[in-house]
Order: sequence, then structure tokens, then C-alpha cells
Amino acid sequence: MTQLDITQRPHPVDNKTTVSSPTLLQKCFAEFIGTYCLVFSGTGAIVVDSITHQVTPVGVAMVFGLIVMALIYAFGHVSGAHFNPAVTIGFVVAGEMRLVDAPLYIAAQMAGAVCASCTLVIMFGNVHYLGATIPSSSW
Repeated sequence: MTQLDITQRPHPVDNKTTVSSPTLLQKCFAEFIGTYCLVFSGTGAIVVDSITHQVTPVGVAMVFGLIVMALIYAFGHVSGAHFNPAVTIGFVVAGEMRLVDAPLYIAAQMAGAVCASCTLVIMFGNVHYLGATIPSSSW
């Protein structure tokens, strides 16, 4: 007998392999990792650009677009690849997600964002303006 993926289990009647859906814990973990990667990469690109002036706004936009694409491919089949509480709320309102699952998704997303931000602070120091959107003119 070959080793099966953790999400594949033999059917009890005909012993054929069936794929089970991810658990809520697996979905929340995917949301945590995905949000961490998104915030770390996107905000990290902004921080690096503000220090080096080498990434440029186009480069920052490309980082955001490419990381979102990669994360959707990586986690879309697991959690739906929300990575943003507003998207999760939109899925609940549209009836595509159960209301009872939304707080756990949002908690995982917030935890991922905070962890990514803490990682950036550890890497670049506590410089309050790095990654921030600051108006270029006066009030």
C-alpha cells in the first residue's frame, strides 16, 4: 500500500482514495500563513524602497500582485485565500462562508499581520514612518 497524502483517505466500502475537505484549523492556518506572507512581502517592499529608493512604486505594486497570485495558487484550495478581513466579511455577506467560521478566519488574519509586522520591526528597527503612507503636501 502506498503512503497517502494527509488529506486523502481510502473509502470504507470500495477502498478507493477520496479527498476530504480541509478542517477549520487547516483553513485558519492557511489564512495565518498567507496573511503573514502578504504583509511581510508587501510592507517589506515598501520599507526597502523607502530605505534604498531602488524598488520604485511599480516594483512595490508588482510585489503585491505577485505575492497575492502565488498565495492564491498555494492556499486557494484550502481556505479560499481571503487574507483580508474585508474579503472574509464579503464572503459571509454573499453567503459563501458560514458566519461562525468568520471570527476564526479574521483572528488568524490579524495574528498573521501582527506577526509579519513584528518580523519587519525586528529586521529594520522601530522606525515609525517606514511603510507608512505619508501625504506629500501640507494639510
